[in-house]
Amino acid sequence: MEDILITRLSTLSHPQRMAVFRLLMRRCPDALPAGEIADVLELKASTASVYLSALTQSGLITQQRRGTSLLYAVNLDAARDVVSGLFMDCCRGRADLCPPRFPQTDADQPRPNDQKFNVLFVCTGNSARSIIAETILRDIAGDRFNAYSAGTAHRSDLNPIAVEMLNGKGHDTTQLRSKNVSVYQGADAPQMDFVFTVCDHAANEDCPTWPGQPVSGHWGMPDPVKAVGTDAEKRLAFHETYGALHHRLRAFTSLSFASLDRGSLQKTVDQIGADIIKQDENQ
Repeated sequence: MEDILITRLSTLSHPQRMAVFRLLMRRCPDALPAGEIADVLELKASTASVYLSALTQSGLITQQRRGTSLLYAVNLDAARDVVSGLFMDCCRGRADLCPPRFPQTDADQPRPNDQKFNVLFVCTGNSARSIIAETILRDIAGDRFNAYSAGTAHRSDLNPIAVEMLNGKGHDTTQLRSKNVSVYQGADAPQMDFVFTVCDHAANEDCPTWPGQPVSGHWGMPDPVKAVGTDAEKRLAFHETYGALHHRLRAFTSLSFASLDRGSLQKTVDQIGADIIKQDENQ
């Protein structure tokens, strides 16, 4: 076991191998294609392949084939073994020598029954997908959730087709506006209970840890803004995005939050996203 620990620590000691590992940790439990990993980290394909091979051989990540693509995901058991190995070997299991240090959080504290959950939807531009999700949640469960949205590189205007579609479905869009995530990271910002990324670009970014350690989920989907074709075909892409988000949020709002601990809630949130991805692949 000591040899395995040393090998894994040595593998992670390289900055760019660590960057690959951190990216896969951020996207856990997703499995990413090698090409996307290379693009996000701005690596040559051959260089990324070398790093992925080293991480795979050490057992820190796993590799699976889907069609002609190789997909990579973090191996959580191996990650836990590295942490526990350091604790048991270097600290001899003495909690007084190596106590874990975590940020102050009240995420696991019971909440008053009448207190709403704060939910933030994050995308890159905050012009379509995150705006649609915010609107749906506010309208289907606004009595139990405060819905917010923001972008990591927000644009100045909302997408007109998205606004047109939401108005056509009877939603009130008068309070919607495009915002940067920094709006919700200040000392006076509401503390989030849930943060969902709805595009891969935002999920791949190495963002600061959210105060309070909210439950996070990645519900990525294609950007309807990039749809091509006739006006009808473009509008169809927005309606499909709306339907997928509506499905996810119906499943999310139906959860029994009082009976789920944090770990179970995180797994359930991940599963909601994974089930939708499987449905999309089977269509």
